[in-house]
Amino acid sequence: MLLKRLSEADGVSGNERAVGEILRQHLAKDSDGLQVDRLGNLIAFRRGRRRGPRVMVAAHMDEVGLIMSDIEANGLLRFKPVGGIDERVLVGKAVRVGKERVPGVIGAKPIHLQKPAERKKPFRRRDLFIDIGAADREKAREIVSVGDYVAFATAFGEFGTGRWKGKAFDDRVGCAILAELLADRYEFDLYGVFTVQEEVGLRGSGVAAFQLQPDIALVLEATTCADTPDNEQLCQVTKLGQGPAVTIRDNSVIADKGLVHMLEQTARRLSIPYQFRQGGAGGNDAGRIATTGPGVRVATLSVPTRYIHAPVSIIDQQDYHNTRKLAQGFLAALGGV
Repeated sequence: MLLKRLSEADGVSGNERAVGEILRQHLAKDSDGLQVDRLGNLIAFRRGRRRGPRVMVAAHMDEVGLIMSDIEANGLLRFKPVGGIDERVLVGKAVRVGKERVPGVIGAKPIHLQKPAERKKPFRRRDLFIDIGAADREKAREIVSVGDYVAFATAFGEFGTGRWKGKAFDDRVGCAILAELLADRYEFDLYGVFTVQEEVGLRGSGVAAFQLQPDIALVLEATTCADTPDNEQLCQVTKLGQGPAVTIRDNSVIADKGLVHMLEQTARRLSIPYQFRQGGAGGNDAGRIATTGPGVRVATLSVPTRYIHAPVSIIDQQDYHNTRKLAQGFLAALGGV
């Protein structure tokens, strides 16, 4: 399963090559051209049946993670975050370090040795370290180096009834859906762009949009799902199992009203459940694409994801499939414009 392979691959921002290679091999037969630009974006071209708008569909390959910053004398590793990670969720998590995917565990001072005041505070990054079982600095240096990327070691799998759990669903779900879309041919030229470094500033998408100069862009994303009992309904953003989420606005972009309307109409016509993303926090590649060059009409379609930017996330399988169906219907509708 492509989503499983993508989820279990390690691709922290700036180190997306393994993810890109999986996609490149998968897309070899379903594209009319593949290229990797200087920043690392993978661009798949699908020739249209006739002339039409230049359409870009984007999903980012990178995930949040860590990067090694130092090695202590006792062999423990210090690190810094890459992307937006809540430091409070890190302690005790299994990780993989470097190209050889060396197994490690994020550790901290045990509760037995903490002072009463320390127990009342969450761990901060300076309190944490990665243990790879090395006896000292010299032994650690034999297998890892400062600057090595660190990814969470989370297996993809079925979860409960009709759900999947795994890491990096933000945005490997979008990548997997985009790969499926590229199996079809459309009325217009389609550029499927698997972008890099979204989590650290929407960097790859700007480079790709400048290069391609699309008329219309659709961004496929994973978005926050906070449908837990402690959150008020208006703060839940999206809800698991209620369909793909359409964005009206967020901190990075105001979506094109015409494209939002087309997504709504397509969902209703195809009887696909959908929801509007609530709240305006966060952003994605749409914000950078929209303001590149002469400007681009953009819309975002997202898979609701619980525990986003964490070592383990959860999605609903029907949300995933319905997001793909709605994206396919949207592209078909664009062909009739």
